[in-house]
Amino acid sequence: MADTTHDIDQYKSLVDDAKAAEKITPAAAKNLLCWLTEPKYSDYVDGIIEHIDQEKWKQLDDVFWTVIPFGTGGRRGMMYPFGSNAINARTMGESAQGLADYVKEVKPNGPWKFAIAYDTRHRSREFAELCSGIMVANGFEVYFIDDYRSTPELSYLIRYKNCDCGIMVTASHNPPSDNAVKVYWSSGAQLIPPHDSAVIAKVEQVNEITVADFDQAVADKKIHIVTEETDKAFLNEHLKQSFDGPRDIKVIYSPLHGVGEVNVRTLLEKVGFESVEIYQPHREPNGDFPNVPGHVSNPENAAIFDAIIEHAQGNGSELILATDPDCDRLGAAAPVTTDPTGPWATFNGNQLGVLLGDFVMEKRKAAGTLKPENYIVTTLVTTLMLKRACDAYGIKCHYENLVGFKWICSVMDDEGPEDFIFGTEESHGYLVGQYCRDKDGAVACMLMTQLAAEVKAKGMSLHEHMDQLYAKYGLHCERLINIQMKGSDGMKRMEKLMQTFRTDPPKSLGGLEVQSIRDYSVLKRKLADGSAEEIEGPVGNLLMFDTSVEGNYVAARPSGTEPKVKFYMFTYMPAEEITDLAADKKKLQQRLDAYAKDMQEFADSIE
Repeated sequence: MADTTHDIDQYKSLVDDAKAAEKITPAAAKNLLCWLTEPKYSDYVDGIIEHIDQEKWKQLDDVFWTVIPFGTGGRRGMMYPFGSNAINARTMGESAQGLADYVKEVKPNGPWKFAIAYDTRHRSREFAELCSGIMVANGFEVYFIDDYRSTPELSYLIRYKNCDCGIMVTASHNPPSDNAVKVYWSSGAQLIPPHDSAVIAKVEQVNEITVADFDQAVADKKIHIVTEETDKAFLNEHLKQSFDGPRDIKVIYSPLHGVGEVNVRTLLEKVGFESVEIYQPHREPNGDFPNVPGHVSNPENAAIFDAIIEHAQGNGSELILATDPDCDRLGAAAPVTTDPTGPWATFNGNQLGVLLGDFVMEKRKAAGTLKPENYIVTTLVTTLMLKRACDAYGIKCHYENLVGFKWICSVMDDEGPEDFIFGTEESHGYLVGQYCRDKDGAVACMLMTQLAAEVKAKGMSLHEHMDQLYAKYGLHCERLINIQMKGSDGMKRMEKLMQTFRTDPPKSLGGLEVQSIRDYSVLKRKLADGSAEEIEGPVGNLLMFDTSVEGNYVAARPSGTEPKVKFYMFTYMPAEEITDLAADKKKLQQRLDAYAKDMQEFADSIE
């Protein structure tokens, strides 16, 4: 408990003085004073006062300038012992308590069941015990995976044990300083309406947090340790997704200091791959991610593959796989030709989605199990190459979805999971089967290895196979850029940028005329002549700039929690127009360069 001898009025005055001297922002001062004076924050007063005594105003401003948002997936941010804008015992506890309160409101008579897992980040196990204790104190039966495990295994556990909700303690591919809770509903998917906003409201209303002792709850069998049981059941579900075929390929796998080795290594061995090397510099479960460039374990970042590629070139390996710390996303690299000692290249998330989606459709077609009722699910900012592949195979592609795998999983349940065969989004997320409701790095690793072995047996490299798909479905090149709106007024400038896009948009992008703008916030398409028409689709803060050339467009989506706008850029050349693939690729890449330049200049013009 806090030292009650402190003169709180004195420290309130010091905070007011710091605000007047602009050492701390008004918003930070307001939140800091709440934590100094409100009883529910009493455990943190000593630490706050120590910071004030030491005049650590910059640090205090950082951790108090806002209330860490509970987004539609959970809370994520920097860890610090206290602060409204940090991940700590209080903000994590509020998340679990608010979730418990909401479940009990919508299901007042119980019984209530809860599942939880955690990754290799600092304090993840501590936070998992805290959340479990809170759920037990609120009357829940808890299923606890007591070792580092993946996010999709948590999603599976919720469905396997028929839980009402679940939490995964992870910050995915964020820097080592961060942690988070990903919150899941009974479906095994992250929260969607109406549950998302309702849980957020409950979290914001939390005053008292009740916690049961973890060890006593285990002894009382209110917390069930289900690690081995869940591992075995989860593996069996993975094995059901396997395809027969060649197994002659040499693979290097990197868990990027995360949880993935248990699922990925076991699965690859079980389906018959005998030459799987775990990349030793990335093998240790370590929340500092010490041997990864920039200490950020993001498989979207091609730089993480550089050292592994050099290693692979020296030992004859033919495929590199990497999963992020909570093993829900996949990155991959392969030799450009069939010579593994020669040059290598990585694949972006869209390319991997096409490779895997086409592989699933082709294997099902060959087995006679591909039906017109089958469907694939993507998002509005994922390549349309996969839709064109679906058209060729005669199945449906549900692509008009907002960013976030929870929307893909929502379509699964709306359309009927029995006909779902593949889901993907451009940020390296992939899923097959019906066993969970989140992207799954392990099953993606299995499918990628099976595809690579099959392509090798045909005398090709994966990159040469990708070129064959371009020749079949058309050349598609995509790129994602993030534009930060720097400065203390960054959020306001970001909002102004999006508003300017709507009221005074660019007339051309990359030398192509902008013919229309799709505004998904109001489901309207605004044409270049000023007229507008209604469009169908999901409602969200997303703009799509369609140019005069089919398949060439740019999407703009602002972050909800930081001053950043993501620009998804797409180019396309129909298969029949491809004359020289290498030259045509260069042409489309130059168009992407021009898109990026125009968007950066437009953003820089906003004051």
